[in-house]
Amino acid sequence: MSTGRGFISEFREFAIKGNMMDLAIGVIIGGAFGTIIDSVVNDLFMPIINFILGGDVNFDNLYWVLRAPQDYVGAQTYDELTKAGAVVFAWGHFLTVFVNFLLLALVVFIMVKMVNTARRRFEAEAEAQAAPPAPPATPEDVLLLREIRDSLKK
Repeated sequence: MSTGRGFISEFREFAIKGNMMDLAIGVIIGGAFGTIIDSVVNDLFMPIINFILGGDVNFDNLYWVLRAPQDYVGAQTYDELTKAGAVVFAWGHFLTVFVNFLLLALVVFIMVKMVNTARRRFEAEAEAQAAPPAPPATPEDVLLLREIRDSLKK
């Protein structure tokens, strides 16, 4: 059994080095990126969809009431119904989340594609710079003179 000191140093190496920090940074950036995608959907795409459909379309308020609360009198919005204890099948909210996911997947795909293209270009440039230039081909007259010299030596 190893000592406590060895365990702590191994954990420190695991947490600080390697992929752990990369993963943490990715999660933080991913969370911020999700907020941007939510804004793109809610602030850019939904107004266009509202304009096309000719009204104030809010997918979050598209639902089916499966069981209404007894003696409930009031507005029939999703939030008010759920607060009153109704069982609501919120397919509109799911649709909004699904559109968010599709947009996020599209943006991530485009970013990965751009990074891969840039990486290939960078690797090709680095490979071209690393490879020494090929020596120029020996002219034919020099080759002929060398053949004559070699035959004279024999």
